Amino acid sequence: MTKPTSPVTPNTWSFLRDPMITPTGFREYDARWKYPDEINLPGMTALGLGLGTQMQRRGIAPVIAVGNDYRDYSLSIKQALIIGLMQAGIQVKDIGPALSPMAYFAQFHLDVPAVAMVTASHNPNGWTGVKMGFERPLTHGPDEMNELRDIVLNGEGETRPGGSYEFVDGVKEAYLDDLVGDFKMSRPLKVVCATGNGTAAAFAPELFARMGVEVVPSHCELDYTFPHYNPNPEAMEMLHDMSASVKASGADMALGFDGDGDRCGVVDDEGEEIFADKVGVIMARDLSKLYPNATFVADVKSTGLFASDPELQKNGVTADYWKTGHSHMKRRVKQIGALAGFEKSGHYFLAEPIGRGYDCGMRVAVEICKLMERNPDMSMSDLRKALPKTWSTPTMSPYCADTEKYQVLERLVQKLVAKHEAGEHVAGRAIKDVVTVNGARVILDNGSWGLVRASSNTPNLVVVCESSDSDAEMRAIFNDIDAVIRTEPLVGDYDQTI
Repeated sequence: MTKPTSPVTPNTWSFLRDPMITPTGFREYDARWKYPDEINLPGMTALGLGLGTQMQRRGIAPVIAVGNDYRDYSLSIKQALIIGLMQAGIQVKDIGPALSPMAYFAQFHLDVPAVAMVTASHNPNGWTGVKMGFERPLTHGPDEMNELRDIVLNGEGETRPGGSYEFVDGVKEAYLDDLVGDFKMSRPLKVVCATGNGTAAAFAPELFARMGVEVVPSHCELDYTFPHYNPNPEAMEMLHDMSASVKASGADMALGFDGDGDRCGVVDDEGEEIFADKVGVIMARDLSKLYPNATFVADVKSTGLFASDPELQKNGVTADYWKTGHSHMKRRVKQIGALAGFEKSGHYFLAEPIGRGYDCGMRVAVEICKLMERNPDMSMSDLRKALPKTWSTPTMSPYCADTEKYQVLERLVQKLVAKHEAGEHVAGRAIKDVVTVNGARVILDNGSWGLVRASSNTPNLVVVCESSDSDAEMRAIFNDIDAVIRTEPLVGDYDQTI
């Protein structure tokens, strides 16, 4: 295999012939590049050959399920990837256009060991990437990604005979059957279904209809130009639009899905946007009645309520705070036998007997409908108001280049730890602890906190703050954390702030 070159230069002779890959696209748990600025089609073939070689080296049966999201360039990228996989002697089962969780489902449904899903998830058009995994329901973590990167960039891909291609029909139908089964709502439920014109538009309205839910469609026409907004239920733009749809239609809630359908965002009947970590607490309260003494994993960006909520404590819940990132969270849920994992970004990991442990926005939608069925006298706003009140920021992402962000974060962590050790205050309060499992989560003496970490899949840092006391304290925490961040000149503007 030819060693891929970097930089990538479109509109050159070699661009159409030689593999070109920017090394920064190999991230903690996803491979993600701007196309064609950071990878070309021969580069994608080199990635496929590398992935197939990784499977062969690990002694994994040479069969893989492959899908693609609904972007105009995803099909050609998938085909380039498939050529590389076949060169490596892999039997490819192409499931066609899909959601990421449909591809994960295909591993079980087709009983194949590996998956590769071509998607840029919620990133804007111009991005592409691959989510992949060998040990269902897990996806590649840092160790597997580093191994794959070295195989690809060092030109270690090995061609073998035995590769083949088969298009497999019917996986979408089997996936929907698996999600809904024979469940039907008995209480009336009217739901705004928001897909931002992304791939979930081909799934979610049908899913709700099958459960007997009245659907209010919001941008449910497939359109890979994303004419209204980028499908990302963590972005306030999408959440505000969902809120407006609820108010206009009198719906019981809005459920919104990201570009590849592995995340779900929630707006209640009053048009209040409930961040996914709080939805997680609502679900954990409900599930812990059915499964007492359950363990739930929450990512470090999530509310402190998983540990402090009296209802969860009463039901014997154990809370485990872990590294942000779908791959880290899936692995942790499986490793400690948790019932579910919740991530502030809207990834939910519902394990047996509820789900299969991978993140699936459609599964979350089904389980929220079942939760409403089990609480027939409650609205979603009632469930929200029943939680202890906290004030939290959205996820805010200041720019920081991929090549710089981890070194910048390291310095920021040191500065925040030094503040703690020097007895300095944040928002006028003493610092109780600085948890450094994933960036720095600065915990104050009243349980309020502020977090800074590096984004795993975009050139950004990530900042989240929560106060158990007031909106003013939340803002003060953000201002004090941001003041430390601003000591680093390599950090740029935020994508959104409070």
